[in-house]
Amino acid sequence: MVRLLIIDDEESSCRTLKLYFEGNGYEVETEQSADAGMAALLARPADVVISDIRMPGRDGLSLLRDIQEQMPDVPVIMITAFQDLQSTVSAMHGGAVDYVTKPLDLGELEGAIDKALAVKAERRDSGLLVETEEVTGPLVGLSTAMNEVFKAIGRASQGRVAVLVTGERGTGREAVARAIHQASGDGDKPFVAVSCDAAVEVLLESELFGHITGAFSGADSARDGKVKLADGGTLFLDDVDNLTAGLQGKLLRLLRDQEYTPIGSTVGLPASVRIIGSTDKDLRSEISAGSFREDLYYALSVATIDVPPLRQRADDIPVLVEHMIRKINKELHKNVRRISQEVIDQITAYEWPGNLRQLENVLMRAAVMVPGDVLTVSQLPAEVLVPSAKTEGDEMDGMMVVTDRTLKDLEREYILKVLTDTGWHKGRTCEILGISRPRLERRIDEFGFARNGD
Repeated sequence: MVRLLIIDDEESSCRTLKLYFEGNGYEVETEQSADAGMAALLARPADVVISDIRMPGRDGLSLLRDIQEQMPDVPVIMITAFQDLQSTVSAMHGGAVDYVTKPLDLGELEGAIDKALAVKAERRDSGLLVETEEVTGPLVGLSTAMNEVFKAIGRASQGRVAVLVTGERGTGREAVARAIHQASGDGDKPFVAVSCDAAVEVLLESELFGHITGAFSGADSARDGKVKLADGGTLFLDDVDNLTAGLQGKLLRLLRDQEYTPIGSTVGLPASVRIIGSTDKDLRSEISAGSFREDLYYALSVATIDVPPLRQRADDIPVLVEHMIRKINKELHKNVRRISQEVIDQITAYEWPGNLRQLENVLMRAAVMVPGDVLTVSQLPAEVLVPSAKTEGDEMDGMMVVTDRTLKDLEREYILKVLTDTGWHKGRTCEILGISRPRLERRIDEFGFARNGD
């Protein structure tokens, strides 16, 4: 039986809620102050706490903080007659799983209880603990695919050769370039990154090679380019396939002769710089199409490293999530300490067309919505949730899903399947479904379920 602790200074409200929820199969205890409520909770833990915010003496937000500190696994629902932004924000920041305003809609409140029980069940699963130790280095991965990348970085970093890093957008090509720079023993030297997708050729040429005073309209003073700034270190050219034919020729000279000429000058300048280029294109196809120089390709790809997409390194997802959440906690001042197993299952099943960049963005959006310290599947955006069935005739977990069934039909079949799979263990069934025991009992009656032999 689900045990509720209701804390509200209004006796009539306590009496009404106790009568309603006891009539629906819950065990209910009521208290009329924050201190009495906390004492009752410590004496006998509840499955869910429902607390008013504004009460004489200590308010509900103070109580919420105490519960989070002393009994963080107990979900708390806040209620109030005063709907305002400050109270809502404070309640959600404090770790409340939901916030319901008076006059109370009992159906809405029961829905909040179901949500709280689902959160509690997710908090109990094995999930992923987020350790506090920092992961060093720009790359994270345990998979065979990433081990090959690590070995390639080791080989490329043994000398100051040019490197071409390939891979889809968002896979971490710049992180690979930085790892090469660090592994080469150049960590104290400059690492300068340049995007090669500038629309105006002269602006990109100026950014790369610099210019002298009066070189073009608006060049009122001389400017050093990124080649000069990276001297002694590494120049990373992202999307190198976007370079125009003219700039490809100038880059080839830099690679072959370690020399360049600023715009407007006639004097070549020496440069001691490692060049690492990156692309998401097949440069051999670009060569065949006449848009990329073959001699530049060979000069740039003395060493090549292909970074696998995230869908090919699913084994890395748990450690990536942990690494990213640590970073997000620090940047957003969050305190996410556990990732539910359902979250890991969902994001491992998703294909991540945007790769690491998309994964980090999704985790950041989810972390913003976390009410406490556990990130659950309810915080994930809908677009990354992998449905259990997609097309007519798909078979999932022994059930044939047909698209002309109603939602009620699917609910009936799913509840019956979970009951059967658990041997009619109603407590376990409630955990799997994320609903309360009274709601399960009502569904059993509504659908006319009967255990074999009953």
